[in-house]
Amino acid sequence: MKYPPTRTVDIVADVAGIAVPDPYRWLEEETPEVRDWQRAQADLAASVIFDGVDRDAVRELVLAFDTGARPDPPRYAAGRWFRAVGTDVVVSGTPYGDGRRIASLGEGVPSWLAPSPDGSVLAAGICDDGSEHNTIRLFDTATGRELDGAPTQVLHSAWVGGVSWLPDGSGFYFFALTGPPEEFRQAVFLHRLGAGTTLEPVPVGTSREYTLIQTSDRWEVAAHRVGAPFPIAVRRVGGTWRPFLTDSPGTIAGHIVGDRYVAVTDVDAPRGRVVAISLDDPSDWTELVPEGDTVLRSLTPVGDHLYLSEFDATFARVRILDRAGAVVGEVPLPGRGALSSPFFPLTALAVGNPAPSYVFAFSTPTTSWAVHAHRFGAPLETLVPPAVTLDATVEVGEAIASDGVPIPYHLISGRADASDAPQPSNPPVLVSAYGAAGVPLLPAYQADLAAFVAAGGAVVQAYLRGGGEFGRDWWMAAHRERKQVRDADLVAVAEHLIDTGRAAPGGLALTGGSDGGLMCGVAATTRPDLWRAVLPRAPLLDLIGGTRDPYLEFVLRKAWGDPDDPADVRRFLTLSPYELIRDGAFPALYIQAGANDPRCRPWHARKFAARLQAAQRGAAPILVHVFEDAGHGAATGHDVAVEQDTEWLAFLLRSFGLRI
Repeated sequence: MKYPPTRTVDIVADVAGIAVPDPYRWLEEETPEVRDWQRAQADLAASVIFDGVDRDAVRELVLAFDTGARPDPPRYAAGRWFRAVGTDVVVSGTPYGDGRRIASLGEGVPSWLAPSPDGSVLAAGICDDGSEHNTIRLFDTATGRELDGAPTQVLHSAWVGGVSWLPDGSGFYFFALTGPPEEFRQAVFLHRLGAGTTLEPVPVGTSREYTLIQTSDRWEVAAHRVGAPFPIAVRRVGGTWRPFLTDSPGTIAGHIVGDRYVAVTDVDAPRGRVVAISLDDPSDWTELVPEGDTVLRSLTPVGDHLYLSEFDATFARVRILDRAGAVVGEVPLPGRGALSSPFFPLTALAVGNPAPSYVFAFSTPTTSWAVHAHRFGAPLETLVPPAVTLDATVEVGEAIASDGVPIPYHLISGRADASDAPQPSNPPVLVSAYGAAGVPLLPAYQADLAAFVAAGGAVVQAYLRGGGEFGRDWWMAAHRERKQVRDADLVAVAEHLIDTGRAAPGGLALTGGSDGGLMCGVAATTRPDLWRAVLPRAPLLDLIGGTRDPYLEFVLRKAWGDPDDPADVRRFLTLSPYELIRDGAFPALYIQAGANDPRCRPWHARKFAARLQAAQRGAAPILVHVFEDAGHGAATGHDVAVEQDTEWLAFLLRSFGLRI
């Protein structure tokens, strides 16, 4: 393989007194030289991947399974429902009625929609470069006219749901950057319609952590911390903010119900319980739903009830509580699958205006996203049926980790009618996993994985420790000083698949995104013998370099350790894929990144690919493609995402000799 020329530099970083050579440091810059190198690498990747693979046929397969792949239930206000249809916003009297067009969002991707409580003004967050950085636009819903005077601050992401309207509709709170995005400094702002924007003095100290303001007619609550939120401050409407719970050992994520904060918490209950906390007295807790066998995830207010979302061995369950906290019913879900929900508990608190029915998206690993509505005492209503059904089966299994802990997985296998070409007798298996940050990987529809199964492959979705599928203890088992547990769990799953004949030797591939991309990098460099192909997406790959990036430094301190502590830095070196590379034979790698990714910047992919290309002593290709107008995924435009999936899938097909 003839790779584009890549120079090295004699740079040694000093991190907490530890000397770390960094020969590809120059690839962190955004210079003409780096961009030329990046384009040359992208051209090489495409030329190799599509050599003998029909690009158009692969794209058609991707598009066939992309329908219904991105759930986006409408938002409610004052008897009307608001939703994005392409680049337009439509309002209708029913969730998916024909309605009328009230605004055009232009070329950008809508990150979120938030109608005011009376439905007269629509706030929308628009991102135009895939980065997730979005700005607020305001529209008069009666005329469609865009309103002047919208806040100018940039929101780093949609992780607090955009804006939190005041109950009277006179304005809203929002959480935004206070300086350039690369500095990653954020604060709460209050915007009054027609009166401008001011900083809101919520007592959260100098933390960069996310904060979401929740409002009611009598109370306002500041929910603080994205992965494990808790009510850090409260005030009566018109009063002064006062500290409430100044710290919490776990999650306390809830809503204002009268004069109480009703929340799901894992404090003293690793799988979660429901409590009510007096907003006048933070020491006054009442348990409403005790800890049980399921993992409690979130509450959603609907009329006079609270809908409680749970995980039952990863599969969704929804029970219904009255406002006193008594369980009064259960939603009859249409199968064993997953609800569409945010990655982080804080985001799930941004429910907007309480709706008269519980509207939710639901899918299974073999059926695409549908949207349903439920009213207490009434049957389940299907608003949008699933558009795709994959001809496949789902097997529940488990591998045993080195310390004896069972690691669950789902095996999705079968053959759709997408291909009549001869296929290998033992289908190749793609392992998809994450296992980090308490984020649950759920048995939901993923279009790219479904397309691979349709092409003759099989998918194993592995639920590694570090994720949020089985509660706080499962998360903490691979957190900070125990991060290596996640990587050992992955090896246990891979070896189990081969030992049990579910995969042939040389028949495994691996994919994961973000921190899951780091998992891929560790797997490729420490156990290259296990994998035919490894496909990191939007990956974190250089922990030491991450200490110089304000956003990643924030993430490292939360989930990995202290970049100022030499002992922690030495541990980073044992877990950072860029630092783990040594000369050897590696599996085929296809590293995919976005040029505008603010979380795992594209230099992670560039540096890792360059170092691995130089170290490769085997015959398999090491390819990298940084896509323009793409970010971490959430705000990447549809057309760009289709091209990313097409190249990703084509690399898998090529690696295993599959034909479509």
